Amino acid sequence: MRTYTIDQLNAQDITAITKHLQGLGLGAGLEGLFWLPVALEHLSPTQQEHAAKCGPYALGLEVTEDALHLELLVRARNAMRCECIATAPPALRQHIMDYLDAMLVELGIHA
Repeated sequence: MRTYTIDQLNAQDITAITKHLQGLGLGAGLEGLFWLPVALEHLSPTQQEHAAKCGPYALGLEVTEDALHLELLVRARNAMRCECIATAPPALRQHIMDYLDAMLVELGIHA
């Protein structure tokens, strides 16, 4: 599994990140897990075709006591197994990494 990790965060950083993500309504129902939605323009043709049945699509983000771990797998929220579940393509990887970096800047976190 490919992941993007931001580590060496302190407890204050983790609290701010968690509150921010919860405030956006991105909680996955388990403590420390969040779903980052994938916009339609970042979906593959197969994912776009399956969107009504398998979507919405998201990337999983785990917040631990000192790090963020972004899973670079586009998951279908309404399907466990399908050909539409796939590794994030380069453009989406760059977009989501930029999103997380901007979130940290917005929160005043310099990781």
